[in-house]
Amino acid sequence: MKNACPILILSLLAAGCQKEKPAVKELAPAEPATVSVSHWTDKTELFMEYQPLVAGVKRRFSVHFTSLANFKPLASGQATITLSQGGAAPRAFTADAPSRPGIFGVDVTLARSGRYRMAVQLRSKGLDDSHDLGEAEVHASPGEIRSVTEKAKEETIAFLKEQQWALDFGTQLIAGREMRESLRVSGEVRPRSGGEVQVTAPVAGRIGTSSRMPVAGTQVSRGQALASIAPLTPAPADRPALEYAISEAATAADLARRNQERAESLLKAGAVPARRLEEARAALATADARLKAANARLSQYETSRQAEGDATGSSPFAVRAPISGVIAEVKSTPGANVAQGDSLFRIVAVDSVYAVANVPEAEVPRLSRLAGAEIEIPGAANTLPAGSLVARSSFVDPRSRTLGVIYEVANEGRRLAIGQSVSVRLFLSTRVRALAVPASAIIDDGGRPVVFVQLEGEAFARRPVTLGIREADFVQVLEGLRPGDRVVTRGAYLIRLAALSTQIPAHGHVH
Repeated sequence: MKNACPILILSLLAAGCQKEKPAVKELAPAEPATVSVSHWTDKTELFMEYQPLVAGVKRRFSVHFTSLANFKPLASGQATITLSQGGAAPRAFTADAPSRPGIFGVDVTLARSGRYRMAVQLRSKGLDDSHDLGEAEVHASPGEIRSVTEKAKEETIAFLKEQQWALDFGTQLIAGREMRESLRVSGEVRPRSGGEVQVTAPVAGRIGTSSRMPVAGTQVSRGQALASIAPLTPAPADRPALEYAISEAATAADLARRNQERAESLLKAGAVPARRLEEARAALATADARLKAANARLSQYETSRQAEGDATGSSPFAVRAPISGVIAEVKSTPGANVAQGDSLFRIVAVDSVYAVANVPEAEVPRLSRLAGAEIEIPGAANTLPAGSLVARSSFVDPRSRTLGVIYEVANEGRRLAIGQSVSVRLFLSTRVRALAVPASAIIDDGGRPVVFVQLEGEAFARRPVTLGIREADFVQVLEGLRPGDRVVTRGAYLIRLAALSTQIPAHGHVH
């Protein structure tokens, strides 16, 4: 029985070998790969797809036109594909309007095979452009179409035209540019010289309550009233004495008025000279002034005595802003008593500020080639150019071991806040020719800077780069790119998300 099993297995294998082999089905010839063409001018981007051309066979060209002014599709216009061969008259095939915004469907049929010169023209309102695409081959039969085995190339990321057109997207052809060597250091924003003042009380008194005092952060103009102060009544400050003074002044004024009337009557009768009337009028004016002053002192006393008193009724002193700027600090409140010289407000001018760069002492020798600066604001996409150099310190701070370099910066739009920490990029006189990309093209991908290069209309490649110096919104690329590469400058993060997605986007082209 032990030998029976191997014999049985061999018998079954032999029987299987004697059966007829199944017929091998012949596979249909593979569909030829679609030809894609990408071409740029300074006005438009052309992306075109079509199947290989065969004499006598109609082919549908899907022609995509993108305006490089805004990277949006051309919504109207006429697209013409021209093919010329030798001395024969060129053949032109036209689509009078796009089938969808940016996409023109053009049918092409050629009777003769051979090599043709191909060009695509666009005529639209306010825009005429032409793309010379070189030679294209027309095969005599489908069997002549050669399957080209492409060499291994870098992995690409698909990002369709319909996606590019619908989003904030843009590309740029990179090239060399003059850049300056720079030194990036920490900095701080401070008030400019003469741009910070303390507003003090001109007299001792009480701050008025009728008008609202400005709060911290309020923008004020030079000469603007900030508060009013009612001066305190000088001693003696008792009410009976003030009322006595008013009564005395009123009596004197009444007597002076009667003397003036009597002098006028005697002058008319010729009993007194005119000088007597003038003396009576002067005495009345003096008495009226004494009465007015006595009433004012009583009003001032009442304002000082009442905590809720207002300064408007007692000839208040107006406190005005000596400069234009922003209220940085308020040190008193309405109704409060203040002494002469007490600080009421602190005003800081913000139209122009100082940016102080803290240069490490090891970098101080490089400052001999200083040739300008720019300010990098945390959280802001664009830098702010520094103005004139105000001063360069000759002393190293013993605690931070840094040396200060001060620039005056025009603070338009109040982008800089007093006391804010910033980064200052100091430019040195050395200039280098560098391959540079806009800073918006650089994406942090897992801690490494990368850019995305447009290889074709809908194909992109991820390129890790090594960065160098930076000037304004451009960054030098030391490794990873070549002159002539077209990089994504707007929407690079969207390309990264497309690369992370495992789902292939649906293709919406009209062929």
